[in-house]
Amino acid sequence: MALSTTLSWAIDLLAVLLLALGLKGLSKVRSARSANGLAALAMGLAVVGLLIQELPGPQAWLWIAAGTAIGGLAGLLTAQRVPMTAMPEVVALFNGCGGMASLLVALAVALFQSSEAGLVEIVSIVVSVIVGAITFSGSLVAMGKLQGWIATPGWTQGQVRHGVNIALALVALVAAIALPAGPAGPALPLLVVASTLLGIGVTLPIGGADMPVVISLLNSYSGVAAAAAGFVVGSPLLIVAGAMVGAAGLILTQVMCTAMNRSLLSVLFGGALGGGGTGHVGGGGDEAGYSRITSCSAEECALALEGAERVVFVPGYGLAVAQAQHTLRELAKLLEAQGTEVSYAIHPVAGRMPGHMNVLLAEADVPYEQLVEMDAINPDFPRTDVVIVLGANDVVNPDAKTDPSSPLYGMPVLEVDRSRQVFVVKRSLGAGYAGIRNGLFELPQTAMVFGDAKAVLQSLVTELRSAA
Repeated sequence: MALSTTLSWAIDLLAVLLLALGLKGLSKVRSARSANGLAALAMGLAVVGLLIQELPGPQAWLWIAAGTAIGGLAGLLTAQRVPMTAMPEVVALFNGCGGMASLLVALAVALFQSSEAGLVEIVSIVVSVIVGAITFSGSLVAMGKLQGWIATPGWTQGQVRHGVNIALALVALVAAIALPAGPAGPALPLLVVASTLLGIGVTLPIGGADMPVVISLLNSYSGVAAAAAGFVVGSPLLIVAGAMVGAAGLILTQVMCTAMNRSLLSVLFGGALGGGGTGHVGGGGDEAGYSRITSCSAEECALALEGAERVVFVPGYGLAVAQAQHTLRELAKLLEAQGTEVSYAIHPVAGRMPGHMNVLLAEADVPYEQLVEMDAINPDFPRTDVVIVLGANDVVNPDAKTDPSSPLYGMPVLEVDRSRQVFVVKRSLGAGYAGIRNGLFELPQTAMVFGDAKAVLQSLVTELRSAA
């Protein structure tokens, strides 16, 4: 074995180990930053190992340098400029980029090295093309829906979409079977087109409330596509990394489905929950369907906080929209200074992507120990003096426990209705993604604090400081 090959394999092995450590470190907020660095180092070593083995010519080096510069600059600008509210869209886009990368690798091998490909390589090419194309187009649709650029067409909610998707799947299957006979023929472009359209057809009908599930599933798809691309080019690191990402994505998808009391099949084929977030309250405007709403000012809320021994904050997408996480942390510090026990209740599907609230609060340096998952914090609500709900809606709706006619019935929720006093900070009585009224708003211990989350929190900070 040549020295370059031996060195390349050694570097790949080191990269695999570093990647595994990096993925493990991502499970905790404290170690996430260093874990990202380890994973990035692993990817860099993998590139170095490949270059040592292949030793590209001068022209190839120019392409490699140009691609590295463009990709690095795009990543740097994205990390610096994209706000936290747009992070789900960025994650969806990155998933799509991963799928497209795997697709392009498979296409290059199919077009230029198909004569040397064996059965494993051919099967890997087919899998990489199909999954990569579905991931790319599906992720772009998910990003467009999250951004509000794409609405859910009416025809996608009927049976027509099932027929269209089945037809596209059959076309892709026929093209995949025909591919080994003529990789340079029409089978390959037909496979790409059918798979791309299938990704659009499957993702387009899915509603906004199901987006956390879709994003985690597309993340899994990108891992599967990368693993298949690893078999195509013979890269152990790609195989291992893709398998890890694919498995982790599937586990996370199942966690999301359990948190929403929905099966994966119902998410993918059962139609939109919430119609993409365009639902309404009680069939009318913001006030429709409510008759016993109590509202209060920030000053009254501050008075309740002054006498509270235990306070729980429930972050939701509204907190991210208002960019109020730093103000929330400032308020929490004031409460802690007066001896109040503070914690944050995290629902698995709060926000628009898995872990959205964890990332949002970590940005404000909220201690990881104060982030409490739903199952752990629900038993503590009866001994909680004050709960402040910040932009969350469906994940605190008690109808999920008591109303069999509710679309949310059976979905595990944060049981804030069992606490002594609840303040809900919202701009209006508008519905969440499920498009239904929230029974929490009319409970006797609930008071609405209408306004932008950041403005309300700033008022609370001012009130507490003046009372100190």
